[in-house]
Amino acid sequence: MNVSISRNSLQSALQNLAKATPTRSTIPILSSVLFTARKEELEMRTTDLEITLVTTAQGSVESEGGVAIPHRTLMDITNALPETDVTIESNDEHRVVIQTSFGNYDISGAPPEDFPTMPEVDNKKEIGIASSVLKRLVEKTSFALSSDDLKPALMGALFEVLENSISVVATDGHRLSVCSRSDFSSRGYEGRVIVPKKFLNLLLPYLDGQGETVLWVGDNHLTISFSGITAFSRVIDERYPDYKTVLPKDNSKILTADREEMLASVRRVSIFSNRATRQVELRLSNGEAVVTTEDPESASSAQEKFQVQYEDEDLTVGFNANYLVDILTHIDTEKVVLRLNSPISATLVGPDKHEENEETTMLLMPMRTGGEQV
Repeated sequence: MNVSISRNSLQSALQNLAKATPTRSTIPILSSVLFTARKEELEMRTTDLEITLVTTAQGSVESEGGVAIPHRTLMDITNALPETDVTIESNDEHRVVIQTSFGNYDISGAPPEDFPTMPEVDNKKEIGIASSVLKRLVEKTSFALSSDDLKPALMGALFEVLENSISVVATDGHRLSVCSRSDFSSRGYEGRVIVPKKFLNLLLPYLDGQGETVLWVGDNHLTISFSGITAFSRVIDERYPDYKTVLPKDNSKILTADREEMLASVRRVSIFSNRATRQVELRLSNGEAVVTTEDPESASSAQEKFQVQYEDEDLTVGFNANYLVDILTHIDTEKVVLRLNSPISATLVGPDKHEENEETTMLLMPMRTGGEQV
């Protein structure tokens, strides 16, 4: 293989591909980027076996072929160079010479057949969705995803696609968020797929445009194209919990508060909470809320009071402050509404007004006195 490419084009491609290049792996080839030169096109590919990223760049191809080159080394030399033409040449022994106007750099590559093959998306179905809508669905839910390897289904977001609506669901067992949109057409696909957290985090920065994002959902993989990159991800092949059964239907105690005021109070009070449990208590009485915490281990306590709309019986509920802050942060209306029932029942949290064609519901499990999660 012998190909020339501008340093800026190479740097941009390598930066994007880094998102699927593991920093540590028991499989050495995964730390490489696979170069494949064909005619006037240079394809580059990385994978961590869960996510595969592919991009192409315009270059001058002297001879076709392929080689796997250590990503970190190539990224470092590219970052250290100013804008210049970079020629990458490999021989039959997969030695790689990087030539620039400043000098030559010789490293060892690997044969392309050692690199994992491209994922096959079998029986793929197309889903088209406005990029801004997809971004909002992910942002409203992904904060509640689990990081627990023992609960693989919860390490991804559930996408529920119907003919004229789409819902995204995320939960870690302590909190849950559901965001649904009705301004959507499935183009004939209806189904459920669990999309890994890592793939959603990778995708999110690229969803700023006003255009449409197209996903292809297959039996074991899904794929999406954006900003000159094609991304493949394994779907999580697990049974997702029936989340609808945990959404309470009898939470009749309604609290309406200024979202920013409540958020600020919880943040300040939680500074003095127990470092392990992060518990705060919300004490409600007619027209008033008090956020309190006490930590016997550090002999610290805190209390703040703020005005709310609440006209039911007095109620005290304990929450993990970090989870409560997360939920309040991901609501973007001036007022927030909490629907409660008892100190040991799940609380529903949401905006006081929903955006057109959108409905968001968040759930937070309480904590018993002493820091035990219900």
